[in-house]
Amino acid sequence: MKAREVKRLLKKFILVALFPIVISGSFFKSVQVNATESTRKQLEEAKEKKKQSEDALGNTKDDIAEMNEEKSSLQGELNSLNNQLSEVSNNLQNLEEQIENKETEIENTLAELEVAKETESNQYASMKKRVQFIYEKQNFVFIDMIMGARSFADFLNQNNYIQQLSAYDRKMFLQYIESRKNVEAKEATLEEEKTQLEDYKVKAQAEQSRVSGLVTQTSGTIKQYANDISDAEAKAQALEDQIKAQEADIKALEAKLAEEIRLSKLAAKSSWRNISEVTFAEGDRYLLANLIYCEAGGEPYEGKVAVGAVVINRVLSSVYPDTVVGVIYQNKQFSPVASGRLALALAEGKATAACYQAADEAMSGYSNVGNCVYFRTPVPGLSGLNIGGHVFY
Repeated sequence: MKAREVKRLLKKFILVALFPIVISGSFFKSVQVNATESTRKQLEEAKEKKKQSEDALGNTKDDIAEMNEEKSSLQGELNSLNNQLSEVSNNLQNLEEQIENKETEIENTLAELEVAKETESNQYASMKKRVQFIYEKQNFVFIDMIMGARSFADFLNQNNYIQQLSAYDRKMFLQYIESRKNVEAKEATLEEEKTQLEDYKVKAQAEQSRVSGLVTQTSGTIKQYANDISDAEAKAQALEDQIKAQEADIKALEAKLAEEIRLSKLAAKSSWRNISEVTFAEGDRYLLANLIYCEAGGEPYEGKVAVGAVVINRVLSSVYPDTVVGVIYQNKQFSPVASGRLALALAEGKATAACYQAADEAMSGYSNVGNCVYFRTPVPGLSGLNIGGHVFY
């Protein structure tokens, strides 16, 4: 072999040997950035959600304060209305007592009126009889007065007596008429006063009904405010609990971010094995093909190969377990493991021919995602290599 050809082959060998190292160094920087971007994004979202919860809690506490103030104001109105209702009820009771007394007075006046009418009637009858007797027996009376008079003066006295008696009868009759009229006027006045009292009673009953309605309405409003305040306080308590949970999530994400940064830095400084150094166990192909089915069964073939490459990249990295089984079943790394989908796929042999072909390519050392050791569905802020519905980083 010529010296020039030997030098060319040697140079090519050196480039091939150094290429993984160069690529590894630059790509680990990318991994260090991208591997934590998702967690940073989650952390920012968690902090934003916490801020929203704190704002909602502040607004809810303001609402509670306003409702308590309104409830206090309504309670003052209710006390005033209760005082009004008590006053109206007392007035109504007084009116009822006055009406009852007035009815008693009317009954007594009616009794007086009956007596007055009877007295007037008796007086009228007596006077009528005397007038009738004098008119019918005037000759006899006149002769009797003459014959019975012992003197002319005695005759004049008897005549004067009869005139006085007639005048007295007429006077008494007129007095009885006046008395009856006074009693009738008194009765009319009492009836009018009773009517006025009954009008006042109707108005008082209407006012009592109005104030009672306001009392009921205000009491109902206060009760509704109390219920609203209770609901708002429950909401505030739920928000406080939610904030505590979000704070715990933030701490967990911060810890996860710190761990990912640590692993990224560690991976950047660690060594990688060559695929020729890996010894695959029996069943690795079956396991990897079924994981590819669970993670990328609906993805294009390139996406299936990429998932398999991520698993093998982890096997090659000293940061992760050095077996396919160890990588796939590492805690909280592949969701189909935790959900049970992988176990079901393994039990039923769900992997397709394309999944097996992708597993074979990955296990041969081929990678279409470089040294990526993470993949997920795209999220805002996460950059990487997009294949199908996944971003690889």
